[in-house]
Amino acid sequence: MTVYSITLAVNLIACLAWWIGGGSGANFGLAFVWLILFSPCSYVCWFRPLYKALKTDSSFNFMAFFFIFGAQFVLVGIQALGISGWGACGWIAAVMFFSSNIGAAVVMLVSAIMFTVVTVMMGVALFRVHRMYRGGGGSFHKAQEEWSSGAWKNERVREAGFHAVSGAGNTLPQYPTPVQSYPSDERWS
Repeated sequence: MTVYSITLAVNLIACLAWWIGGGSGANFGLAFVWLILFSPCSYVCWFRPLYKALKTDSSFNFMAFFFIFGAQFVLVGIQALGISGWGACGWIAAVMFFSSNIGAAVVMLVSAIMFTVVTVMMGVALFRVHRMYRGGGGSFHKAQEEWSSGAWKNERVREAGFHAVSGAGNTLPQYPTPVQSYPSDERWS
């Protein structure tokens, strides 16, 4: 998530260089929207469902993660390509801009490389989470059953899952604390 946010910030700088070098200002505006919108949304939309899925072993939350993260994976792949007018300095935009302004194209190339690295990292993460999910017995059918039964929103099921994950109650050791006995001196009253 942090690498993606840094990539979006570098993309904003690259789109600014693209605009200064003679490109469209719309790309800079969209790059700003990508940065402002997708940095917090990546946390809320796919990190939280994954956390909840791992915490409660919920197939429904895993499916929500796969859907949202898969869509973001495709979007980052498109950003790595660099289609003009999308607000992303990817490969196509950087290579095509070498004929106009070499300095701006080099800055754009850094963004393209970073988008490619993020795309590969997201693909690896997607496959690892899927392998872990399938290894734990998860399936699309199980997610459908959770959805139809409403188990994913039942408070007792969620509470039982929480207690199963967190152990039996308080996990911190309880040590008795000695109470100091102070001399009875009337000065403190």
